Amino acid sequence: MQQQHTLDSAMRRALQLAGNGPAAGVNPRVGCVILSPAGELLAEGWHRGAGTCHAEVDALAQLDPAAARGATAVVTLEPCNHTGRTGPCALALIDAGISRVVYAVADPGRHSSGGGDRLRAAGVDVTGGLLADEVEVFLADWLVSARLGRPFVTVKWASSLDGRAAAADGSSQWITGPAARHDVHLRRAAADAIVVGTGTVLADDPSLTARADDGTLLPHQPQPVVAGDRPVPADAAVHRHPLAPWFVAGHDPNALLRELHERGIRRVFVEGGPTLASAFVRAGLADEYLVYLAPTLLGGEKLALGDIGVGSITGQRRLAIDDLVRLGDDILLIARPASSQTPTTDHTAPALSVTEK
Repeated sequence: MQQQHTLDSAMRRALQLAGNGPAAGVNPRVGCVILSPAGELLAEGWHRGAGTCHAEVDALAQLDPAAARGATAVVTLEPCNHTGRTGPCALALIDAGISRVVYAVADPGRHSSGGGDRLRAAGVDVTGGLLADEVEVFLADWLVSARLGRPFVTVKWASSLDGRAAAADGSSQWITGPAARHDVHLRRAAADAIVVGTGTVLADDPSLTARADDGTLLPHQPQPVVAGDRPVPADAAVHRHPLAPWFVAGHDPNALLRELHERGIRRVFVEGGPTLASAFVRAGLADEYLVYLAPTLLGGEKLALGDIGVGSITGQRRLAIDDLVRLGDDILLIARPASSQTPTTDHTAPALSVTEK
């Protein structure tokens, strides 16, 4: 019982360490704690980003060469089994003399998985699944990317209580108040890319930056991506973004996500407008919904979502609500698909042409 408590505490510490790593990019955030045979803390480490030591190697580097023999490594993700910019973590643990490895979540990577089997083959005692639910939540965006070969997708919209994203004349600034807009900017800053349609760019001329309340830019800026076929004016605000925008022809979200995944984008923030948001929802590609509801009524035809492929009540897209947050007078509803949905992937669709401008 005491040993299990020690392992649980070590895994939670490893998860805390993992949070020190960069949230953006193609690599997972991983933490590692090394315990002596008696359960005492010997070393800890985390992955600091692409090209740096993985968490296990970072922790081992804190020890003298023989100090890890017979020790237990507690790590949030199954040790990798491939050579990229760095060597396999499974081999590093074997060479260090680690006798036991406890991890939370199995590595789903096509090239990096199999570390557990390699460790077992070398005589290491391996246990997986410790606190897996907690670590799955922490690694949700990276796991989606690794398992499905596409970025984690957050679809966001702001609407009136009757579901309108704009007034009858098309004006939409501002439905929600300053607290809700502040929250949006913080969430933009946590994304690798922000995606809008050309309709939103032409109607609202957004800058697609992540800003503080005083208008200054936050330290991390999402890559702006504009999808659609209509030309964007040369003086559009998106051209003044710190990162050169990517312009994507067409409206196929599957092809768009494939392209972004190949460019190293792991988390996508879909922010406009109804045509683009509906396309992602219709294709079953929304992993998370952020719906900002303002206590106002607009009426009319400017709905936040259009056709999402629901022909009857039996086809409704059920959601599970994860949280409700009060933001000034507004409410943020955070939800996810209630059950697994099969994306509508058209493998015959032509690849989108993406050009940097």
